[in-house]
Amino acid sequence: MEVITASTAGFCFGVKRAVDTVYGQLSGGRVYTYGPIIHNEEVVKDLEKKGVSVLNGPEDIRKAAPGTVVIRAHGVPEEIYECIKSAGHTLVDATCPFVLKIHKIVREAAKRGEYVIIVGDGAHPEIQGIKSCVPDKSTVIADEKEAEFFVKNSPERDERLCIVAQTTYNFNKFKDIVEIFRKNSYYVNVLNTICSATEERQSEAADIADKVDAVIVIGGKNSSNTQKLYEICKSRCADTFYIQTLADMDFDRLKGCLRVGITAGASTPNNIIEEVQKQCRI
Repeated sequence: MEVITASTAGFCFGVKRAVDTVYGQLSGGRVYTYGPIIHNEEVVKDLEKKGVSVLNGPEDIRKAAPGTVVIRAHGVPEEIYECIKSAGHTLVDATCPFVLKIHKIVREAAKRGEYVIIVGDGAHPEIQGIKSCVPDKSTVIADEKEAEFFVKNSPERDERLCIVAQTTYNFNKFKDIVEIFRKNSYYVNVLNTICSATEERQSEAADIADKVDAVIVIGGKNSSNTQKLYEICKSRCADTFYIQTLADMDFDRLKGCLRVGITAGASTPNNIIEEVQKQCRI
């Protein structure tokens, strides 16, 4: 069996930076992360073994004994920063710089009088953090259906819009949503804030899926970028499997396959990718 592993699979810059930041704090006393530092259960479990606790809301922050709180790669709503400081903790911000750039973009857009359209998953912590920067001057849109609904229920076309995207959003779907606003005569200031690493990862995954008999997509079940990779690969290769670790894969399902592709989300450690790759070759 030939195995093609995506060169873009595994930790992206922002994830590696966040994880390294937490490990770098371990010798300095009590350490917390606000929410899971990244969307990968294996990494979170390893940090827990080393004494890192996860805080999941303002109440957790206030109850926790003073220590260092590391902000996750996805970022957090504005009020969480103040809550951490007022509770007496030391704050270390490991938010991905590309996410922080979107925070700056939407604030500046709002100051210019533009209404902000944030394309992404409203339940995702990255989107919650972005929206908190301009809570009364923004709307989150998840897909084309919601874009059409917004257009239908917003007859005024004289308002200038700023459109940004979740860093891990599907690039082609983002273009389709932007086109909905343009064809309905909105003036739009479009900023493609999808991370370049995400675009490269999605493009390579699509290319691999076109060439193989089966694809294994590795990543956390709550990982937005991994879910997008699965959707892309599944649309091109019927036998696409979404797993978190080696134990999740039934390799008997690959019998008869001459060529298998492997890709992985931005929060997937290299050792897990290598384990799956090795098993495919046995």
